[in-house]
Order: sequence, then structure tokens, then C-alpha cells
Amino acid sequence: MALLPSRTKYRKVQRGNRKGLAQRGNTVSFGEFGLQALERTWMNNKVIETARVAITRNMKRHGKVWIRIFPDKPVTKKPLETRMGKGKAAVEEWVAVIKPGRMLFEVDGVSVAVAKESLRLAAMKLGIKTRMISRHPLA
Repeated sequence: MALLPSRTKYRKVQRGNRKGLAQRGNTVSFGEFGLQALERTWMNNKVIETARVAITRNMKRHGKVWIRIFPDKPVTKKPLETRMGKGKAAVEEWVAVIKPGRMLFEVDGVSVAVAKESLRLAAMKLGIKTRMISRHPLA
């Protein structure tokens, strides 16, 4: 199941600005535990899907998983050994812009140990520094 928008207003977009911290989507809103990004990156749909699979497999389909990011930014790439010019290239992939503080995944309905291990496995797939956040402080 590939994550990509069903339709967009514009086919291609400019690269944009990745400075600053996440202003929205930076708290645990749905589940009990969340995985928070500590670095900035563009995360494509394949990486998000592999992390989701890692979480659900470790949770053995118990509990619930929320994906808090969506790849809605088209990234273009020119073919190799192509001269410059001749317009902007075709869309190669879709990415989600990740800023530090952004909540990536949330889980609920499982024990603290299972949630910790599931989010750790997902973090291994992402390639950026992350941390696990709990809605309530762990005693």
C-alpha cells in the first residue's frame, strides 16, 4: 500500500524551507506512546511503510497504530547523464517534510514494554534520531 495523495492542486512544488522546529503535530494526541523525530529530513513513503510494518509485526496486531505523517510533497529528479535545462523533471517520489519535534507514530492498547520495543524497531528503519514519548509520565 503506497502512501501518496489521490490528487494535488499543483503537480510539482519547489524545495521549500526545512528550518525551525515542528509547530504542529508535536504532542501525543491519539495513543498512549509516540515516536518523536529529533532531526530534520524528507521521509519517503517506502520508509514510512517499513516502519509501520515493523510496529504492527512486533505488536502482533494487538493495539492500534496511528501514522502521524503523510508524504504530500512531490520530489522531482532528472535522469542520469542528462544536460541541465529543458524544464523541471518528472515526479520521482513523494516525501513528508519532517522537522525536529514532529510526532511520527503513536501506539495504544499494548504494554509499556511492547510499545517501547515496537517503536525502537520502527526507529531503526527511519535513519534519523528519535525518542519515545509517553502521554503520562512513566512511574
